[in-house]
Amino acid sequence: METGVAKELLNGIEDFEHVLAENADNHVIACIVAQTHIDIGWAWRGTACDDEIPLRNLEAFNAHFERAYDIIAPFIDRFPTSPLVVATHCAQVTGAGGKTHKIADQYERLIDLNQHNPRPMRAMGSHLLPRWFGSYDQLELEARRTAARTEHIWGAGGYTWVQFDAISNDDVACANLDLPFFIDGLRDILTRCPTPHTANLLAAYCANTMGQGVSENEQADHIRRQIADCTEWIVREHITELHPMIWAHAAHGFDNNLHIRSPQKFAASGRDDALRIMANLFKSEIAAGNSIVFTPEGPRAIAT
Repeated sequence: METGVAKELLNGIEDFEHVLAENADNHVIACIVAQTHIDIGWAWRGTACDDEIPLRNLEAFNAHFERAYDIIAPFIDRFPTSPLVVATHCAQVTGAGGKTHKIADQYERLIDLNQHNPRPMRAMGSHLLPRWFGSYDQLELEARRTAARTEHIWGAGGYTWVQFDAISNDDVACANLDLPFFIDGLRDILTRCPTPHTANLLAAYCANTMGQGVSENEQADHIRRQIADCTEWIVREHITELHPMIWAHAAHGFDNNLHIRSPQKFAASGRDDALRIMANLFKSEIAAGNSIVFTPEGPRAIAT
């Protein structure tokens, strides 16, 4: 490793490395330090295509991911059922040089350790896009395989979770979507996980993330409109309270690299979006002089 890259590798993380050196056999500390390297690596790289990233940034990205692997390698076989170790390894293999089959296999292991957690399913879908490490065929295959393996928990929802972020970021993936399967998954998710968080997440996703997306791909835009139309039944049947931060993130495509200067203003923007969309959904009730009140049974029109 060149001296300049080695210096940047340690910049800002020396204290973490010192703690790791003092606890070399502790897999929890190892994972924390490895994940820190992974986060710093992504901060160097960003989400642009390789040919748009300065060489210095790519070198730092690669160096941090190589260091992350060196840290967790001794624990991979020792703790094969540790969600923390598997998740850290999964995050590491999505770095430079990741291979489709390896990434899919790693995500499958992670998903199967806790099939109730949809986050690895969503991440796998994103990383199986052609711009990263996969293909459209691989994305569809893994979405269906995940749905089959998690059917006892999510019904058709496994398919929906894997496609969730992928189709919002890629027009071709969206155009290729099995729309009835996806919508069945939305319904199954809300039936099997009827929490306010989930209802807000899916409603905001349909209304903002997908509903506001426009492209030059007619089939993708048709799919987006059909998904956006799901907003009404999700809101009317499942929303019992508003979670503004979820709506704000949905408006920005759930971008993990988004810089938020003011959480209060960010949440306020989400609340404004949600209320604007709700007002449109309930415009006939509001025009009749009613107020919309959220109750444990869902939104209700109350005469004022």
